Amino acid sequence: MTGIARDHLYGVPRHYEYRFDLPAWGWIHLVVGVALLLGGIAVLREVTWGRGAGLVLAAVSLITQFMFIPYYPLWSISVMTLDLVILWALARLAV
Repeated sequence: MTGIARDHLYGVPRHYEYRFDLPAWGWIHLVVGVALLLGGIAVLREVTWGRGAGLVLAAVSLITQFMFIPYYPLWSISVMTLDLVILWALARLAV
């Protein structure tokens, strides 16, 4: 939410291919986060499409965090680790 409200919180890399303004990154993270929440609820309720949606959403979150590394590396790497654990767990989940 801070990325949405304040544009000058994080350092902005000069030469970076995926350089958006910080409110745009804030909105991207908010949308991905809400989608992950809904996907997590679907997985916990054992909805038939929940596992597939969880895999796709965790992969999208992983890619998003990878693109956000130059702005806030410690947070991005920790969330990427969590995304990888989730991907592994959902892929190994018994059908």
